[in-house]
Amino acid sequence: MIPASLVFAFLAALLHVYIFTMESVTWTRPATWKRFGVASQADAETTRPLAYNQGFYNLFLALGALIGAGAVLLGQPVVGWTLIFASCGSMGLAAAVLALTGRKYLRPAAIQGTTPLLAVVLGLLGLLLG
Repeated sequence: MIPASLVFAFLAALLHVYIFTMESVTWTRPATWKRFGVASQADAETTRPLAYNQGFYNLFLALGALIGAGAVLLGQPVVGWTLIFASCGSMGLAAAVLALTGRKYLRPAAIQGTTPLLAVVLGLLGLLLG
């Protein structure tokens, strides 16, 4: 279960780097802002600072998960699991908040939250049963 947890932490990190790219780099491109349900180019420009900031939250969570997985693989399990559980746990909780925002956010919340949830659950099971 430990290897699977690390794979899911890595996948969660990759997804959150992609989200960072959309929010902080390509936010004002129509393909991006339409994906997030923004109504117009003007609205994308108005919300750009908010999206830029949010993107960096996603990047920092991704870095925590990546560094955590690396630490586990390099023989530093306390540091590694702490980072994985904190980062992936935060990703999962953010997905839960997104899901509670409204029905139209259920699919994005599932996409955002599945891999970090699996990383946490499989990591806990692997540590408790291993």
